[in-house]
Amino acid sequence: MKKILLGNEAIVQGALEAGVDFVSGYPGCPSAEVGDGFKDIAKEKGIYAEWSTNEKVALEVAIGASFSGLKTLVNMKSFGVNVCSDSLLPLAYTGTKGPMVIFIGDDPSCHSSAQSEQDSRGYAYLSRIPILDPSDPQECCDFTKLGFEISEKFNIPVILRTTTRVSHQKMPVTINSKSQILNPKQISNPKSKIPKGVFIKNPHQFCTMPPRVLEMKKELLQKIEKIRQFAEKSKINKVIGKKNKIGIIASSISYLHILEALKTLGIQLPVLKLGFFYPLPEKMITDFIKGKKKILVVEELDPYLENEIVRLAKDKLTIYGKDVLPTVGELDTDKVCIALSKITGKKFVIEKSKILDLPKRSARLCEGCPYWYILPIIKKVATEGTIFGGDIGCNMIAGLSPHNMQDYLFSMGAGLGISHGVGKATDQKVISIMGDGTFFHSGIPALINTVYNKSSPLIVVLDNRITAMTGHQVNPGMGKTLMGENTEELKIEEIAKACGVKHIKVLDPINIKELEEAVKEFLIKKEVSLIVCRRICALLLKKQNG
Repeated sequence: MKKILLGNEAIVQGALEAGVDFVSGYPGCPSAEVGDGFKDIAKEKGIYAEWSTNEKVALEVAIGASFSGLKTLVNMKSFGVNVCSDSLLPLAYTGTKGPMVIFIGDDPSCHSSAQSEQDSRGYAYLSRIPILDPSDPQECCDFTKLGFEISEKFNIPVILRTTTRVSHQKMPVTINSKSQILNPKQISNPKSKIPKGVFIKNPHQFCTMPPRVLEMKKELLQKIEKIRQFAEKSKINKVIGKKNKIGIIASSISYLHILEALKTLGIQLPVLKLGFFYPLPEKMITDFIKGKKKILVVEELDPYLENEIVRLAKDKLTIYGKDVLPTVGELDTDKVCIALSKITGKKFVIEKSKILDLPKRSARLCEGCPYWYILPIIKKVATEGTIFGGDIGCNMIAGLSPHNMQDYLFSMGAGLGISHGVGKATDQKVISIMGDGTFFHSGIPALINTVYNKSSPLIVVLDNRITAMTGHQVNPGMGKTLMGENTEELKIEEIAKACGVKHIKVLDPINIKELEEAVKEFLIKKEVSLIVCRRICALLLKKQNG
């Protein structure tokens, strides 16, 4: 049967069909729908699922489950792989016991990513972990199942990497009806037992200590060569089109752009579509380029494929790539058409009707958002020259008009770490702003460092009772888990007190006078101070009230 699914929903479907036991992750765009997809079905399907406090922890709990023999799925956005890399690289050495797929959602053009336009495929070379690169929702489903198959066959984690256009496009997906995504109310037997694994001690496999760790590296390199042979025969790498002296090599969403561009230009060229990004099927690539005069390599974002194909070609033909395609921003059919026209001589002009002169607009806070009360008061009360430290989350919008009060923005939790550095390096006062989700994700270590090393920023935590920006996912301050179970509701103010913060105020920011007085009082303190502005997200409140 077929069902219309988003790419991310198809990943959930593929995991269900593969028999996944254990799911962990951290919400982010464009990957959040994968974790959210298990929220209502996990218990009924006999799966354990959680939103972890950050991506490093999410990977580590999945490693524990894998070492105990369970089939695990980890999900995160591109920057999450940076957070978890400390444990990702040793995992390649130890390998897995239970199969593991790690889903990473990249965001070319930074539609929802402020930090950088990251291409996570580079982690293949750093970690030597296989990467599969689907182009549409059907492949998202199929490649997820294949990822588990490869992981089980070779005892290695497998990365499934998508981009925003793959994660958020829809199409009919062929699914196994016995494991289809269902509303819990439709399930006749809603209480399936969540499986338990067994951890069998094996330090020889699980401990990365010298000299064993060097043996592990050698075993990993041998394993990758075996997977390369597997990739050579895999049907996810394929050649379409008629023979020609000009050929195209593409992967992921770039393949779909190529198909549209060829149709637009009315030309037929052979295309090698690579579903395996790493390790590459080198013999298949060499056979494809043999006898050709020109090859166009189409990929997002960085020229990883292009560099590999240049290496394999050994100067026997002309390779085009980032010299005719942009190096910044995601691709589209017009950009690919322009590149093809330069190589083939086929004329292409963008229709003027396609060029829309639309007014530009920037992100803004939602109507009724509690931040509308907070940001103007902080800006009003802050003394001239105060530095405003930004962080990831809805509070990023503080950097835009009409607020214009964000002096730096890097990564989750970095705002407070940078604020401490500014405070120690200057005599300027710093106000560091972060959300509740970010506080739990990575704000606590920075808070400890700030107290321990004696600087005096004013920290304002905007606690809107949810991880809002990525779609209302629960966090440790909510008293609920992803699976809807009641749990300990961790209090930001209690954690701050335990970290040594002496000056703490918890308030509802709708009480503008109280907030104003608290900012004035704490801004002159010579020690760390913290204000928790606690008021529910307006959209969440509306959702709860029906």
